[in-house]
Amino acid sequence: MALYEHVFLARQDLAQAQVDALAEAATKIVEDNQGKVVKTETWGLRSLAYRIAKNRKAHYVMLEIDAPAGVVAELERQTAINEDVIRYMTVRVDALEQGPSAMMRKQERDRERRGERGDRGDRPERAPRRDREEEAA
Repeated sequence: MALYEHVFLARQDLAQAQVDALAEAATKIVEDNQGKVVKTETWGLRSLAYRIAKNRKAHYVMLEIDAPAGVVAELERQTAINEDVIRYMTVRVDALEQGPSAMMRKQERDRERRGERGDRGDRPERAPRRDREEEAA
């Protein structure tokens, strides 16, 4: 069987539970046709480079699939019909990526950097507002 990465973008106004339901539906389509979803990653709500169908943001989801070509054709057919999906792309790959994808690693790096900036030790702490008012009087 061939290996594929299937990424779809869901509308920005969907709740996370609805996005998860879309991923489950895609997984069910693959498994009903003798394929298997190796990994599912939700990349979250991200900004788009340009507006698509009046959406400035979209929920990104990636599925790593091990299935025959007919399964991918059915998955793409079902995805194209769904009004909640604004874009999708399926790419055949030679090998599936082990561990988290590049997008997930980037999110972790960004989270770590923000965590380092959280409490900046190079700035003196400011006095509470009441104390400053009393000093001015």
